[in-house]
Amino acid sequence: MSQVPWRLLAIIMLFALLFKASYSYLLTQEENRGMISYSRFRSELAADNIKKIRIKGASITGEFRTKVKLAETIQGKAVVREVASFSTVMPAFADQTLMTDLTAKKVDVTAVSTELSPLANALIFTAPWLLLLGIWLIGMRSMRSQGPGGLGGFARSGARKYTAEEKITVNFDDVAGMESSKQELREIVDYLRNPKQFEQIGGKVPKGVLLVGPPGTGKTLLARAVAGEAGVTFFSISASQFIEMFVGVGASRVRDLFANAKKAAPSIIFIDELDAVGRSRGAGFGGGHDEREQTLNQLLSEMDGFDQHEEVIVLAATNRPDVLDPALLRPGRFDRHVVIERPDWRDREKILRVHVRKIALAEGVDLAVIARGTPGMTGADLENLVNEGAILASREGAATVTKEHLEKAKDKILMGGERKMFISSEEKRITAYHEAGHTLVAKLLPGTDPIHKVTIIPRGMALGITQQLPEDDRYHYPQSYLENRLAVAMGGRIAERLVYGEVSTGAQSDLKMVTDLAEKMVCQWGMSEKVGPMTFSRGEEHPFLGRKLAEEKTFSEAMAWRIDQEIAMFIRRAEQQAEDILTANRPKLDLLAEALQEEETLDGGRVDDIIGNNQ
Repeated sequence: MSQVPWRLLAIIMLFALLFKASYSYLLTQEENRGMISYSRFRSELAADNIKKIRIKGASITGEFRTKVKLAETIQGKAVVREVASFSTVMPAFADQTLMTDLTAKKVDVTAVSTELSPLANALIFTAPWLLLLGIWLIGMRSMRSQGPGGLGGFARSGARKYTAEEKITVNFDDVAGMESSKQELREIVDYLRNPKQFEQIGGKVPKGVLLVGPPGTGKTLLARAVAGEAGVTFFSISASQFIEMFVGVGASRVRDLFANAKKAAPSIIFIDELDAVGRSRGAGFGGGHDEREQTLNQLLSEMDGFDQHEEVIVLAATNRPDVLDPALLRPGRFDRHVVIERPDWRDREKILRVHVRKIALAEGVDLAVIARGTPGMTGADLENLVNEGAILASREGAATVTKEHLEKAKDKILMGGERKMFISSEEKRITAYHEAGHTLVAKLLPGTDPIHKVTIIPRGMALGITQQLPEDDRYHYPQSYLENRLAVAMGGRIAERLVYGEVSTGAQSDLKMVTDLAEKMVCQWGMSEKVGPMTFSRGEEHPFLGRKLAEEKTFSEAMAWRIDQEIAMFIRRAEQQAEDILTANRPKLDLLAEALQEEETLDGGRVDDIIGNNQ
């Protein structure tokens, strides 16, 4: 918390204590004094029970010679108490005989003027202004000492600072795989450890390194590893922390962050989710925010303002490099782009070995088999898999995590958790034929991925799932392979139509998948003979909203009609291919459906046993 609130709080507490003390004193005085009527006062005076009085205007206070009993009502109850002093109010009409009676009874009379002294009047007039002036001076002094722009702590960056004494324990050994990425970053580490070596040669280390990759691939972990290896001061901040509703605050925070980093040089600044502040300027709905653009301009200025051998390195991470402003990516700012892809099965095995260090793993668990069965998973997914396996083992009361636990965890992640729901026998039969159609087409078409598991147990949002896993990671997808995927996806719908003479709503997700895939084949991958080797913006994933709305349409209505026809052609052809296979192998379809109804879940080996290995 900044100093301004603490000092203001101290002043408020002081006034509160003074007020409480004064109130307590007045309350004590009131408790010892009784309020009586003027008639009672005259009666006590006549009885010679008044010792002395004090007159101020129409108010009279005084003391009795002997305590008197007063009947009062407190919280609805009648209470009688003895008091030694009193207070009363003189009536509006003048009591001409009062002073004569007071003199006769030898009462000590003190008269007090109702007018305040000049000093008291001056204090009452000036005290509020002095208080406001004091608060203002304290606040201004604190804000000047806290940060730039007169905004105090509000203009501070808020970055988490790790000094060399608070050494980050993560290093490159804790980052499994990513050897090429780590090699590029080792140069940064070497520079921070020994910058004079680079200065002697005349080389210049990159001022900024941009880590690009899908979510969960370990970009933040890799940045921490760089800081751990270099052993220098590390500043970590999310780009969204720069943005505020007040224009100029983000720019002040950028200045504060870089000023602190320069003081602690050699140091590293890590900005996570850079696209929150670094999006392209003037790109329609995605840009145009004054605060964001001013923050970006300040960031550009700070990065390009380093001296040649400034020992401050900026690391940034994003999974959306396509939306970043070109000025950020030019040489002199983010000179080096380190692409972090999803790990292959060899790297996945290394990642699993890192995550099972703290897990009681059973003997004989082959992590290579688990790694091969998790294509496309990132490091975060694999960590989640190991954690889910440990949770399953704990739920069952097992002492160690076995291969079966990891397989169940993998199925849960890839296919979704099992849902306990009642399904009628007829719906179960429909689901069995639907999944049997997918499975049979996948088995009989050459070049498709092997069947890993097929189930009619509801998982996730689906009533049944057919899971295929490739034997190795794929980086190129031939047209024949993609057309086979379309046919496999249409196999469930065709199986329903062959058996029941109609289709159901169960193929909704299949139809969405084949439509999206066929659209990419036509519009992005140039696999249509009639459309030709051209690419269009249709079918792109995660479009940047502002850029997409600002883009001009690059094809005519005639081409749009041709694209639609080609997409439909690919889907119709896949549907016909699936129908030919299932019609020719109807007995095998029935056998698979019956086995699914009885066993509910079949693995790849069991499917081979049912339909035969020789196709």
